[in-house]
Amino acid sequence: MNKTKIDWVKGTDNKQGYTWNPVTGCLYGCEYCYAKRIANRFGLHQETNKIKVLEERYVIENNCIITGEKTIISNPYPYDFTPTFHKYRLDEPSKKTKGVNIFVCSMADLFADWIPDEWIKEVFETCKRASQHRYLFLTKNPDRYIDLYEKKLLPYKENIWLGTTATMPTDEFVFFRDTPYKSFISIEPVLEPFGELAKGEMPQWVIVGVETGNRKDKVIPKKEWILSIKEQCKGAGVPIFMKESLRELMSDEFIQEFPW
Repeated sequence: MNKTKIDWVKGTDNKQGYTWNPVTGCLYGCEYCYAKRIANRFGLHQETNKIKVLEERYVIENNCIITGEKTIISNPYPYDFTPTFHKYRLDEPSKKTKGVNIFVCSMADLFADWIPDEWIKEVFETCKRASQHRYLFLTKNPDRYIDLYEKKLLPYKENIWLGTTATMPTDEFVFFRDTPYKSFISIEPVLEPFGELAKGEMPQWVIVGVETGNRKDKVIPKKEWILSIKEQCKGAGVPIFMKESLRELMSDEFIQEFPW
């Protein structure tokens, strides 16, 4: 696990924020994906068209030309952004006895269709063993939550937050008012105005952010788009967290609220 500066992962209770990536990689192909840029930058560019499983860290031995000494370098992305299960990372949460906030799989979508059920089951078993932490999940495929819940493959529920990533109103939202799990939406990047954030039910938390970086076709949202989301949250009594990327645009309307 690694300490993170992701602002929404650290809550008002001053828990340290961490990312934990037992699975890395994704096949969606989103143009704005920061995780893919990181993985491809540090990856080894090995050709593969299959999901991978690593029982141990992937290391490379180098011989120093001058001294002849061997150096061992660990690479977390040997297959670039190919979905990879790093099984050797499953014990990491248990090594921290003090409860922290953990964003699970910041470098992957754990609930994508190509991820085997068994991978997800093992991750949740780890969460249950280290129940002192708060675990935050995000997916673009929320139907998988329902599928796994109905198959009783998500037995652990305490301190679990299931999130849905959205970029425009046409994205599907799945909330869990009728299940034991807490729900939230992360709208990032905001690509269109959200005239209606949700039909009927609202999640228990809303996160909003804009695309960063210098991509050629980057969408710059209008302030009224964000204000509309804010007012909908206020009307429903749902906390809203605006990421730092919105501070300049929102000015005195900028707000960061947590549900805990």
